[in-house]
Amino acid sequence: MSSPPTSGIGTPPPTSTSSFSSTISTSRCRREVERLRAERNAVANKMKEKLDPSLRQALVDEGKNLKESLIALEEDLVQLTDKLQLEAQSIPNTTHPDVPVGDEESSVTRKEVGSQRSFSFPIKDHLQLGKDLDLFDFDAASEVSGSKFYYLKNEAVLLEMALVNWGIAEVSKKGFTPLITPEIVRSSVVERCGFQPRAQNTQVYSIDNSDQCLIGTAEIPVGGIHMNSILADSDLPLKYVAYSHCFRTEAGAAGAATRGLYRVHQFSKVEMFIFCRPEESDKYHEELITIEENLYASLGLHFKTLDMATGDLGAPAYRKYDIEAWMPGLDRYGEISSASNCTDYQSRRLGIRFRPAPLEPPPSTNSKKGKGGSSGPTQFVHTLNATAVAVPRLIISILENFQQEDGTVVIPEPLRPFMGGLGVLTPKTKL
Repeated sequence: MSSPPTSGIGTPPPTSTSSFSSTISTSRCRREVERLRAERNAVANKMKEKLDPSLRQALVDEGKNLKESLIALEEDLVQLTDKLQLEAQSIPNTTHPDVPVGDEESSVTRKEVGSQRSFSFPIKDHLQLGKDLDLFDFDAASEVSGSKFYYLKNEAVLLEMALVNWGIAEVSKKGFTPLITPEIVRSSVVERCGFQPRAQNTQVYSIDNSDQCLIGTAEIPVGGIHMNSILADSDLPLKYVAYSHCFRTEAGAAGAATRGLYRVHQFSKVEMFIFCRPEESDKYHEELITIEENLYASLGLHFKTLDMATGDLGAPAYRKYDIEAWMPGLDRYGEISSASNCTDYQSRRLGIRFRPAPLEPPPSTNSKKGKGGSSGPTQFVHTLNATAVAVPRLIISILENFQQEDGTVVIPEPLRPFMGGLGVLTPKTKL
């Protein structure tokens, strides 16, 4: 999901003059609201006493004036708080000191697996293969829903289900709990995860006359599953693998590089998510990217893993690895997954903390009975997310890489048990 790029290197950008001014104004306004509330309460307490009619009337008038002033000031406080919140959301996470500095072109290749397949025949892209194999219908979907929607047909339906079930099965073996998430969430949860659902050129579909949005990734509802909670230290790490449909506006996306299934408004995805202790997030980031690499290597894909540069990091990401697979029909590498360490950027906004386990007392011969270790203060967990299966991008990769000269497409071995044993997609006979 797209999000604002970082504007600083290694540390957050300095607070803007506007943000600083808003903070002072909000603080002053809040103090004035508290003062007026105290005065109103004092007047209310005096009214409980036995008073002369003239004095009682004076207090009634004073209370009325305080109430009117308080209403106006509370409205100002709400507006100032909203403004401050919007400015705070524009501040990105810090970045890992080893993250390459610069725009996307400055990203560094971390690993490369396999090599580009050499074809002895003219190759087709996934659109032509889909037409020959009768797998997609973009025209009908465009009439029904608009551009960048599609119908999957015949074996493509089996292939989507196979990819989802295979992904969940493989990741579950690593200790991840399977989830199916809500696909409509509150806008506030989207914002707390680091995205701006109602900003200009947002990728998020908002629902009119409500505070809800369609999700662009299962990262958002999974991130919110423990919102406003204090987790036990013994429960960490919490690992989830979540299936959902995803919806993205793809504002500004156009051109040959986005055609077909590559960039669409609705798709299925399997997402990994981890809540962990702060000192362990780098370790689990490595675990996530290793799981991704092993998944795609087992399919026989050629891909490279990139350590993404600062200019390509979304607001929540402390560090992000992208995996790009070779798509011969498109004649380029295309992103099929990413893995991000968001440290405590999301958990602070979502209110997700953990209580460290009690510390063992030091050995002592005269320690008093019953004096065990003590827990430290609660801490914010770190959150990480990574894509296991982005269905349309993997369908592209499989069709284009494993096409044969006779027009058939070979299904990678790991997926066949999830497709009822089907190993080859064959063109439909035209009557």
